[in-house]
Amino acid sequence: MMDIRRVGVIGAGQMGNGIAHVCALAGHDVYLNDLTRETIESALATINGNMARQVRNGRISEDDRRSALGRIHIAETLEGLEPCDLIIESASEDEQVKRKIFGQLCPVVRPDAIVATNTSSISITRLAAATDRPERFMGIHFMNPVPVMELVELIRGIATDDETFHTVRHFTIGLGKTIAVAEDFPAFIVNRILLPMINEAVYTLYEGVGTVEAIDTAMKLGAHHPMGPLELADFIGLDTCLSIMQVLYEGLADSKYRPCPLLVKYVEAGWLGRKTQRGFYDYRGEKPIPTR
Repeated sequence: MMDIRRVGVIGAGQMGNGIAHVCALAGHDVYLNDLTRETIESALATINGNMARQVRNGRISEDDRRSALGRIHIAETLEGLEPCDLIIESASEDEQVKRKIFGQLCPVVRPDAIVATNTSSISITRLAAATDRPERFMGIHFMNPVPVMELVELIRGIATDDETFHTVRHFTIGLGKTIAVAEDFPAFIVNRILLPMINEAVYTLYEGVGTVEAIDTAMKLGAHHPMGPLELADFIGLDTCLSIMQVLYEGLADSKYRPCPLLVKYVEAGWLGRKTQRGFYDYRGEKPIPTR
């Protein structure tokens, strides 16, 4: 197996900065890339704040925090990822965006580097075909928020070789994560089950069966979920929820995966959840208020 020491992360948003966070704490040098330096610097501030919270909670020491931050480097261009043994793409959940990134990335990184994607739903085999190394490509699907959630789904494409799989498996275990191996079907395991439940909750709202508050209260107290499905949708991002439902609907050709029209309407309005301050809840005040 290859020894993974240097990790590149493409995309410094919520998922990307979380991946950089856990990799740096595990002792890896991390090269963080995004479209602008300002975005990367904002991600570094977020990572610093999240690590400071871990220090206060006694999960890591102050020395751990300082050492980990010192291992995260800014890579303003894809060429800055050339030293990396493993590069994890964590851009938006859009297949064309991801394919474009891989087309630009592969010519500028080492021929023996493993390339991976953090996609939550898109075919690993199809994405691998956009690279020059399908045998050294696979899915590493972290859960959100990455520093807190224990699970990582590992997904092989049809061409992924055994060395790549076992290298990535060893690397992921080294991050302190628990692995679930999924086959390369739309949305894999977690989102194949979770997103239809969220979509059904939106249908329940759309059809007037219950209000936002009633639906979330019912699932929290009736099914003992820690977060209601509509609150969870806002946390994930309604655009991401819609993208995953579209992948399921198109990939499995089953009407039960049809995205709810109300979910489409919220996304068209730009009400994407917490990241835009409005979704099924309005977050602009002191406490979230249901929008329906």
